[in-house]
Amino acid sequence: MNLQLSSKGSAWDEIDFEFLGNLSGDPYILHTNVFSQGKGNREQQFYLWFDPTADFHTYSILWNPQRIVFSVDGTPIREFKNLESMGVPFPKNQPMRIYSSLWNADDWATRGGLVKADWTQAPFTASYRNFSAEACVLSNGASSCGTNTSPPASSAAANAWFSEELDSTRQERLKWVQKNYMVYNYCKDTNRFPRGLPPECNMA
Repeated sequence: MNLQLSSKGSAWDEIDFEFLGNLSGDPYILHTNVFSQGKGNREQQFYLWFDPTADFHTYSILWNPQRIVFSVDGTPIREFKNLESMGVPFPKNQPMRIYSSLWNADDWATRGGLVKADWTQAPFTASYRNFSAEACVLSNGASSCGTNTSPPASSAAANAWFSEELDSTRQERLKWVQKNYMVYNYCKDTNRFPRGLPPECNMA
């Protein structure tokens, strides 16, 4: 199952939440990725501390000019900071829409593609509830938030997300998740980047 923000075109931006398939009884893996200007390769994957099929949970993306934060039930699991000053592309100039889909990724997703989809179990379904979005809206080429660096023109309290960052408590929760539940981090994959890890991986 895939939930993503995405723009259009060959140099698209994208922010991904994906649930990878599993063998019955194995934990599910939550896959995250960030694309900018058509380039991704910034995957981090996590086990969850609950069975995501047993009940509804809240999966959220904070995307503002300074950072992207992926959260589950209010607990941040990943932060991707805007490090354009270091030459790291960051999605900020293209409007994105929200998409959700179920799609067959059995060529790579489950145990590296070893486990194929069991089509005898079809149809596959996903359900959502209590969806909400706070966003800048693009209309006639202009954003309701003004420029990328200025605060939204409307009430600052109503648009606190535009400059939101992780406080010390949420930073500690983020470290807890990454220490105990992260199962893949592109910043540790030296085989994939033999010429050196991406520059953001050298940040503390």
